[in-house]
Amino acid sequence: MNAMIRSHRHSLAIGLASALSLAAGIAPVWAQQADHAAHQPPAKPAASQPPAKPVDPHAGHQPSPPARSSEDEGAMDHANMGHGAMKQGAAVMAGDDHSKMDHSSMVHQPAASQDLPATAEPREPIPVVTPADRAAAFQPLDAHVMHGESINSYWSLDRLEAWDADERGTGMFWEAQGWVGSDLNRLWLRSEGERAGGSTESADVEVLYGRAIAPWWDAVAGIRHDFGFGGALSRTYAALGVIGLAPYKFEIKATAYLGQSGQVGLGAEAEYETLFTNRLIGQWLVEGEAWSKDDPAVGIGSGLSKVEAGFRLRYEFHRRFAPYLGVVWERAYGRTADQRRAQSGDIDDTRIVAGVRIWF
Repeated sequence: MNAMIRSHRHSLAIGLASALSLAAGIAPVWAQQADHAAHQPPAKPAASQPPAKPVDPHAGHQPSPPARSSEDEGAMDHANMGHGAMKQGAAVMAGDDHSKMDHSSMVHQPAASQDLPATAEPREPIPVVTPADRAAAFQPLDAHVMHGESINSYWSLDRLEAWDADERGTGMFWEAQGWVGSDLNRLWLRSEGERAGGSTESADVEVLYGRAIAPWWDAVAGIRHDFGFGGALSRTYAALGVIGLAPYKFEIKATAYLGQSGQVGLGAEAEYETLFTNRLIGQWLVEGEAWSKDDPAVGIGSGLSKVEAGFRLRYEFHRRFAPYLGVVWERAYGRTADQRRAQSGDIDDTRIVAGVRIWF
């Protein structure tokens, strides 16, 4: 009996010694694994559990190497490991001051939101404008619905000016126009005239129907009535023409006239504005007339009748009210010049004008 008890005690002692020896060999490896756990992502969770996203205190730094098994740890060469960086990481995990870390051993990746260099292409290049894009921007007039069928109006006293007419006293001139209607169909009213010495030397009124025929262009047709010389003489013409905005922002008016006895006339005007500032604006103007037959009663000769050119500088105190100063040059040609020589001897004139421009 005593021999059996001694045999059991001897076996128990041998087992305990073996367990202690095994524990002593595993402890260093476990300690290393615990030290590396602070810098390596956790082991991949089991398939039955949802993955948990670890909190990375060094977001943007060089990522740590992947986790290794205990067998790999036993085969690693610990002499080449940077344990200093591990200890710093462990210190941060423990709540130490991040400013005391040695960042020289860390590799920082550029942030994804950094601005592109000045020479780089944009992330989404702007596409080139195609003919289809231009066609979509300027749709056919029948599909033009900017203001629908609403009725609008515009009235302008473009020039109301005076000058010194020497022996005839003070000269005055006006040019006015306006329209009322929709984007496609309008009723146009136009008038211009000149007075000197208290009497009206020439004046006309036009009533026209206008129809949009292209972007920025209207065709007009109607009648024109001229009166002057104290109302003693008058003429009536059928009128057909165009009004529009040409390339480079030249405003164009061109109208053909058919009068009594087959008299045919053509009047054209081109206007351009130069913006020196947002309110100080220069207006350049050239206009001319030509007729097919002589009409001495109203001072018209065949051929090119007259050409007028002028520059007016206005200041828009209000967009609808702008006084101006300008210089105007006018000259008669052809048979019209002959009639003027016979009457007064002057075929050209240069004058300084002052006036106002109003629209509403």
